[in-house]
Amino acid sequence: MKRVEYPAAIRALIAELKRMPGIGPRSAERIALWMVQARDARPRDIAAAVVAVCEHVHACPQCGFFTTEPLCEFCAVPDRDNALLCVVEQPTDILPLERTGVFRGRYHALGGRISPLDHIGPEDLRIDSLIERIAVEQPSEIILALGSDVEGEATANYLAALLREHPVTVTRLAQGLPAGGGLEHADELTLTRAMSGRTPVKE
Repeated sequence: MKRVEYPAAIRALIAELKRMPGIGPRSAERIALWMVQARDARPRDIAAAVVAVCEHVHACPQCGFFTTEPLCEFCAVPDRDNALLCVVEQPTDILPLERTGVFRGRYHALGGRISPLDHIGPEDLRIDSLIERIAVEQPSEIILALGSDVEGEATANYLAALLREHPVTVTRLAQGLPAGGGLEHADELTLTRAMSGRTPVKE
């Protein structure tokens, strides 16, 4: 007996949705059927939004955050403190810190962290552009706002050793961040305390 399947168009949509992180076969099927059946699904609006993001959003060439302009809103505004440069792993780590309201300096997203098991080395991160920024902008303090897991610690230690050649104070986020956790899991109060209590990195 021939197996009954969805029409080819629905199967193709399910296949594309399954490619997204965190969406398995069942979730992809539910989303696809919702687009087909729901009166307020507005699939054309969804498609237009996806196309607009893919065509117009890019990484800020200076800090790595998302933008549709030559520079993102954090780099374009002149009233931020150029003496402070906060280094994070991913662009998505910037907003949790910004929402605390306690930091008004500049940001720099590395685009990941050193992870030999994943074949990610220093050359795969935005470390060269970080060094170039330090030479040009000459901040007085570099804040390493990296995760407290093994990869985050390794990345922080690598950067601390690299930055010893530069006349800057290197600090790390202090108390509040759980061991083995990243910034994306921390609430605003925890991040506020960690940013306020940052400590120098020992050589």
